[in-house]
Amino acid sequence: MSAERTSLPVVVVLHGPNLNLLGSREPDIYGHTTLQEIDEDLLLRGRELGLLVQTFQSNQEGALIDRVQQARGQAEGLIINAGGLTHTSVSLRDAIAAVALPTVEVHLSNLAAREEFRHRSLLAPVCLGQIAGLGPVGYRLALEALAHLFHPGPLARPALSHDAKPSPAKPSAAVASLKKGAPTR
Repeated sequence: MSAERTSLPVVVVLHGPNLNLLGSREPDIYGHTTLQEIDEDLLLRGRELGLLVQTFQSNQEGALIDRVQQARGQAEGLIINAGGLTHTSVSLRDAIAAVALPTVEVHLSNLAAREEFRHRSLLAPVCLGQIAGLGPVGYRLALEALAHLFHPGPLARPALSHDAKPSPAKPSAAVASLKKGAPTR
């Protein structure tokens, strides 16, 4: 993945193992929102916030580590849902620490309400913060948190021409899925 030259801050969003199956994988735990819907929502919200969002998913630990390292010098921040690697990957933790970028860890389900082995994140100590249990909207909140770091002050809103009347806010597919009662355990 080549870096685009832009004056916009770049945020790299990393999705770990099995997240490519969102929407059909254990919907009672992870909901019905697909990874593509999450990515599309992040790209759109990123534009509204004045950010360039790049997304990447891999089931391979080494590919995720490579992408974290590639972000060094190209991105201003990371969002990561490392899936099961959250609890096992010292190497991914070390890569995040090495690039020293503000990183927000995201999980669709509430790790503290799940199996005991999921209660400990190896990544959390090297991340700015962790958002868990809010379903797909957690990614959006992570993006907004990073945007606030890059552009302190009120969150950016889409520009309106002075002739335009604001239209009622339409929730993103990810937010709509959450509102439809998608479980967030």
